[in-house]
Amino acid sequence: MNFRKQIFGFAALMALLVPTSASWAAGFPERTIKMVVPFAAGGSTDLVARLVADKMSNLLGQQIIVENVGGAGGNIGAAQVVRAEPDGYTILMGTVATHALNPLILKTKPYDPEKDFAPVSLLVIVPNVLVVNPQFPAKDINELIALLKKNPDKYVYASSGNGTPLHLSGELFKTMTGLTMEHVPYKGSGPALTDLLGNQVPMMFDNLPSSSGHIKSGSLRALGVTTKERVASFPDVPAIAETVPGYETYSWNALFAPAGTPPEVISTLQQAAAKALQDPEVVDRMGEFSATIVGSTPEQLSEHVKAELAKWAPIVKSSGIQLD
Repeated sequence: MNFRKQIFGFAALMALLVPTSASWAAGFPERTIKMVVPFAAGGSTDLVARLVADKMSNLLGQQIIVENVGGAGGNIGAAQVVRAEPDGYTILMGTVATHALNPLILKTKPYDPEKDFAPVSLLVIVPNVLVVNPQFPAKDINELIALLKKNPDKYVYASSGNGTPLHLSGELFKTMTGLTMEHVPYKGSGPALTDLLGNQVPMMFDNLPSSSGHIKSGSLRALGVTTKERVASFPDVPAIAETVPGYETYSWNALFAPAGTPPEVISTLQQAAAKALQDPEVVDRMGEFSATIVGSTPEQLSEHVKAELAKWAPIVKSSGIQLD
């Protein structure tokens, strides 16, 4: 699950992906664009979407409105975009959940992650983190493992929804440690964080961007990041892999349009996204939570989706997760 070579390959091409002067598709856009975020407001995907949409709006000369369509682990929002007119005016902020995990986990497939979408650009790779309410007794991963062994089935963990990478982060942790804890799915990180902060749930796996402010303020305690190594923005937070060797998960955000969207429109959206990711404010904000900026071509995103499906298939199979 090591993605560093791929990331660095994409990053090295960034200068080549963005032209010195924008050559937007003739006549596009002529009106407001809707960017569907398939999760509730307040989570990592929502945060990335609003940052990028704001900068893309300035570049394109038309407003990009972010619309949160949560539920079913991202499937409801993604399916809505599949049904939209393929004209570039409805686009999706996709994730590893919408384009890798859900298609592998669901018995009934609401869409094909490759055939039903036109890739635009892989935007960022995002670390995940295991956070707990400050009242939770465990202070680190070793203490958590000891607590769960002593109290099997007593504790639950929250995530942004069934079949999301955060859900799978928890299931992988359970599998690799032999521990048991019940999963509580939400319609996005935002509502889950609200309950975690209120101590309605004791812990959750979250994307680092949406939890970073709470970690810094002390309203949440980070037990470990899910990447193989520690992240630059939180050097004092250990990687879970330091205690559970081989453990690694991460998330990503990418733009997709409905299949059949004209190539020149895809090109315009890709160019605007790539330039938006180079904006100093976006670079600084992403750096605050160690998100790796990519800004790929449509072709690279297509290959990335294929690779993610191949990577997650055996993990999903071994976890035994199947959803209706």
